[in-house]
Parts: sequence; C-alpha cells; structure tokens
Amino acid sequence: MEELVGKLGEVVTRIEGGEEPGEVSLLVYGMYERYFALGREEIPLGSKVLVIHDRGNRTVDVEPWSGL
Repeated sequence: MEELVGKLGEVVTRIEGGEEPGEVSLLVYGMYERYFALGREEIPLGSKVLVIHDRGNRTVDVEPWSGL
C-alpha cells in the first residue's frame, strides 16, 4: 500500500473545515485518485494541499500547501 502522508494534492471539492469533508485528487500508483479530505480551516477549490494524516477508508486530513 502506498503511503499517503506527505503527498501533495489538489482540492477538487471545497473543504469546509472541521468535520465537513471535501475532496482532493492525489497521485497514487501513477493514477489520480479522489479522497475525502478534512481540514482545520476552509480550503478553496483548486488549492494545493499536503496530506498530514491517513484516516483510512479513503479519507485524509490535509493542510494548505504554499510550497517551499
């Protein structure tokens, strides 16, 4: 199983913040896959995010990513 923590992705359905999930697209095994995503704050559509925790069941915790 490929590790999701540390992957960069893009928000494809706005993340509301708290326990209201959005969706992100992540490159997994060479293909883009959608995962439910939760964040502490609202993250708009098209934003880059970093996966910080894998909850299982295709759900991850993310935070905004602005690059280095």
